[in-house]
Amino acid sequence: MSWIQITTTVPEAQVDPLTDALMAVGALSVTQAEGGNEEIFEPELGTTPLWQQTRVTGLFPADVDGHAIIQQLCTLQADLTPEQYKIEILEDKDWVRAWMDQFQPMRFGQRLWIVPSWHAPPEPDAVNLLLDPGMAFGTGTHPTTALCLRWLDAHPPVAQRVIDYGTGSGILAMAAARLGAAQVHATDIDPQALQAAAQNAARNQIQLDIRPVEAFAANPPPAAQLLIANILAGPLIKLAPTLAAHLHPGGQLVLSGLLENQAAELITTYAHHGIHLSVSDTQAGWALLSGRKDG
Repeated sequence: MSWIQITTTVPEAQVDPLTDALMAVGALSVTQAEGGNEEIFEPELGTTPLWQQTRVTGLFPADVDGHAIIQQLCTLQADLTPEQYKIEILEDKDWVRAWMDQFQPMRFGQRLWIVPSWHAPPEPDAVNLLLDPGMAFGTGTHPTTALCLRWLDAHPPVAQRVIDYGTGSGILAMAAARLGAAQVHATDIDPQALQAAAQNAARNQIQLDIRPVEAFAANPPPAAQLLIANILAGPLIKLAPTLAAHLHPGGQLVLSGLLENQAAELITTYAHHGIHLSVSDTQAGWALLSGRKDG
């Protein structure tokens, strides 16, 4: 079976009305994507921001009259003309297989691999973590996760106590464990992330201490020789006293989730807490900071 896509690009204020109009004229689904040249790097917590120009697409069965649908949309959305809409035929295919084919095993550094469950590890004797792409809690595809994984591969925390603060999928905690850490403690504010991390750890037969932030604060683990936090610049600034308290004197801190132009503020903030950071690596505009706490 084929499908019809009807697409147009509108300012932010028109996104919701147009979405409602598409559903009203029979769209099976409506999707939104960046329609100009704008990326949203760090939204405010609890918000779902849109782009200033958003591409809105409605999906319809192939047997509808696309031009008639557009006429109906123009009646509902009088500020849009028929010429602003585009009709495309979307051929049917095995979407699950197409989605799976997008994700291949990825190597980080010299010996650390993230391998989707439907692939055989390319290097069976390497450090392989089975992890399927999901709700963007962290699967290695984002530059900040890649930066952290490369750092861990180059600095294996052998026999160290590690804290992964903001663990997401648990990918960094699991990598630390497989790279020789003695103990790994992981925490997050999101219950879904904690559940995903626990499931991923079980699949990989890795023992992690996974707890919500509240439990972590009430009964903190012993101070870590390595603390890694891949969050966002704003929370990392607010968390500076907390992260410093979880770090053993002489211990190493690794931070990512920040843009290169945010690095200076993070370095200054953590210096006030006795942790001396510098930029260790960058990728696609994102940065990784590392440094040690005063002994």
